[in-house]
Amino acid sequence: MAINIKNQIFTLHTKNSTYQMKVDEQNMLIHTYYGNRTDDTDCSYLIRMADRGFSGNIPGTDRERVYSLDFLPQEFPVYGNGDYRVDCLKADLGSGVQDGMFFFDSYQVRDGKYNIPGLPAFFSSEKSEGETLEIVLKDTVEEVYVHLLYGVFEELDIITRAAVVENRTEGDIQISRIMSACLDLGMGKYDLIHFYGKHAGERQMERNSLPHGITELRSTRGTSSHQHNPFVILADKDTTESTGECYSASFLYSGGFHAQAEVDQFNQTRLVIGIDDYDFSWKLKKGESFSTPEVCLTYSADGFSKLSQTLHQAIVSNLIRSCWKDRVRPILVNNWEATYFDFNKDNLIAIAKEAAELNLDMLVLDDGWFGKRDDDFSGLGDWFVNEKKLCGTLSELVKEVHDMGLSFGLWFEPEMISEDSDLYRAHPDWALVIPGRQPIRSRSQLVLDMSREDVTDYLTERICDIVEKADIQYIKWDMNRSLMAAYSALLPRDRQGELRHRYVLGLYKVLEAVTQRFPELLLEGCSGGGGRFDAGMLYYCPQIWCSDNTDAIERLRIQYGTSFGYPMSSVSAHVSVCPNHQNHRVTPFKTRGICAMQGTFGYELDLSKMTDEEKKMAGEQIAFFKEHGRLFQFGDYYRLTSPFENRDYTVWEYAAQDGSEACMSVVYTDMYANATSEIVKWKGLDPKKFYQMQIDGEDAGNFSGAALMHAGILLPLPEQNYDAFQIYLKAE
Repeated sequence: MAINIKNQIFTLHTKNSTYQMKVDEQNMLIHTYYGNRTDDTDCSYLIRMADRGFSGNIPGTDRERVYSLDFLPQEFPVYGNGDYRVDCLKADLGSGVQDGMFFFDSYQVRDGKYNIPGLPAFFSSEKSEGETLEIVLKDTVEEVYVHLLYGVFEELDIITRAAVVENRTEGDIQISRIMSACLDLGMGKYDLIHFYGKHAGERQMERNSLPHGITELRSTRGTSSHQHNPFVILADKDTTESTGECYSASFLYSGGFHAQAEVDQFNQTRLVIGIDDYDFSWKLKKGESFSTPEVCLTYSADGFSKLSQTLHQAIVSNLIRSCWKDRVRPILVNNWEATYFDFNKDNLIAIAKEAAELNLDMLVLDDGWFGKRDDDFSGLGDWFVNEKKLCGTLSELVKEVHDMGLSFGLWFEPEMISEDSDLYRAHPDWALVIPGRQPIRSRSQLVLDMSREDVTDYLTERICDIVEKADIQYIKWDMNRSLMAAYSALLPRDRQGELRHRYVLGLYKVLEAVTQRFPELLLEGCSGGGGRFDAGMLYYCPQIWCSDNTDAIERLRIQYGTSFGYPMSSVSAHVSVCPNHQNHRVTPFKTRGICAMQGTFGYELDLSKMTDEEKKMAGEQIAFFKEHGRLFQFGDYYRLTSPFENRDYTVWEYAAQDGSEACMSVVYTDMYANATSEIVKWKGLDPKKFYQMQIDGEDAGNFSGAALMHAGILLPLPEQNYDAFQIYLKAE
C-alpha cells in the first residue's frame, strides 16, 4: 500500500519519495516530512518544541508555552489560530470576524484517485491506479469542516492535493481566501524557481534565493497569464539538472492564482498555492461546500531533469484525457502569419495544395472566417460562417482540403465578444461590464460572462454545430485579453467576488461538453500564445500554442522554461517566415525547423511563397519528424545547456526510454573567430550499446553509449549566423 497509517501517523509513499504527517497530542494535523523515500518512522522527532516569544499558544497549552502554531509545520494553516505566517484558509464562520481553529476529526482511505466535480484533476488508469487519503478537520466552535484530499500515485511518483470546505452550520459563512495546498519544509535554505514573462515572451526561467519574509507570485488577470505561470520549484542551493533535491508544485487551474513562499523567523520555509484571492470571496450557505483546484506535488533527489521527466510522464498518462495523448500529433500549417485576415478560398486552397505536396497532415484556418470579421474590431461572438468570404460553405472548403489528403482545423475565440456584433446587440448583458461605467477594452473586445448558463449553452451549441456540419478535426481555442473590472449582470452585488472562479468553471463546462461530444477532436489551447499554458488546460487540450512569438531564437528561452513543468508533446511550435513578424530577425530555415521540432511541429507561413530550396528543406524536415515523431514527443527530455546561462549555444536532447535512439539538437546564438572546441555529454543512453551517429543526415561514426555519456561529443562548428544541427543516434 502507498498509504500507511499507524497511531495517527499518515505516511504516503511513492516510488522515490515519502510524505508524512501526524495528529499530535493537541489533535492538530502537523507536517513531519517530505523528501527521499524512507520508512514509516515518525519524523516528528525533528521538530523542536520551545517557548518562543510572541508566538501565541492555543487553548490548553497556555501554561507550558512551548506549543505554538506560529512555528509548527502544518498541513493546512488557518488564519486566526495563532500562526502569523501565510495561511490556506481565511473565512468568517459566522462571528463577523475571520478566524478558525481546526482540529483533526476523522480520516478515510479509498482505492482509486478522488475527483473534483467541474475541475480538472489527475485520474486513475489501468497502468497507474491511485489511492486516496481523505483527512477531515473540524472547527472547534462551528460546524464547519475541511476535507483534505491526498491522491497518491506510487508508480507515477506524484502526490496530489485539494481541499473541500463544508458548511454544516445553520447560517452562511464567507470565504475570502482558500489555498489548495501548503508545503512546510523545516530544514534547508531554498531557491525559488519560477517562470515569469509577457506576451511573446512567456515562461522565462528565473532562480532566486529565498529571503526572509514573503515572496509571492500571482496572476490577477483572471487567467494563469503570460506574466506568471502556476508552476514553481523549490530547490537546494546546489541543485542542478542531474544532482540535488527539488520540489515542484503545479496548480491545475486556468484562472488567476496566488503562490507565496515564506521564510519565517526560525528559517523554516512554507509554500502555499491556490486561487488568486485579490478579488475573491465565496458565500457558502447551509449544506453547501466549496472545492479547491488541485495541486500536483513532485519531488526529485536527482535534480531538475528527473523532476521534469516525472511530471511529463504523469501529465501524459494520467492528466491528459484526449485520445491524442499518446499519439504523434499531425504536422499542420496555419494560415495566420501567411494571410492574417486577408484571405479567400483561392489562397487557402493554394496553401493546402503545397501542404499536400510536402506531405503535411492538416490545414488550419485561423481568425476571420465568421461573422463580419475582416479585422479585430468586430464579429466576435457571431459564430456563423461567412460564406461570402469563403466563396461557398465551410463544408465545401473542408471537403476540397480533405480530398487532398489533409485534415482540417479551425480557430475559435469563444470567450470574447465584439461590441460590433449581432450577439452583443442582442445580449449586451452577456458582457462583463460594470453598469454605468465605460468598459475596459483590450484588443477592441469585451469578455463574455462564462459564469452564465445561457452563455455557455450558446457557445456549446454553436461550436458543436460548426464542428459537426463541416467535419472539423482540430480546434485552436484562443483567448486574447485579460479580465478587468469584471461584473456579472446575473450575480447579486454581494456575490461578485465569486465571478472569476465561476468564469473558469464555465470555461471548463464548455470544454468538457465539446470534448465529450467529439472525442476524436484535437483541441489546442491558446491565449495570445502561451497566456494560459497550465496543467488545468492540459486536462482538456493535449497541446497549447506556446507563444505568439515564432522567432526561433526567442523560442529557445520560451520552450526551455516551458519544459520544466510541461511535456514537450504539449508545446505547439511552428516554422515561420523571415524576417520574423515579431522581431524581424533572420534565421536559417534549417534552424527554424529544428527549433519547431522541439514541440509538436508545424508551419505558420504561406507555403506557396517558399523558394524551391526552402520547399526541399521543408520536405526533409517533415520526413525526419514523421520518422522520429514518437521520440520527439514522448522521449525523455534533457536540457543540456541553458539559454539563460550559455549565450553562445543551446543544446537539448530526446532519448528513448529503452535506449534505442536519441536526438541532440544544437542551436548557435553567437559566433566567434578562432572558435574554441565545445564538448557536450549525452544523457539517457545505454552505456553497453553502440550507436550509429548521423549529423544532419550524414554518417558520423559509431560510438559506445558509455563514451558518449561520459566523454561527450565535440559539437560541430557553425558556418553561418544562428546555425543549427541535429545529431541522431540509433542503437546497433
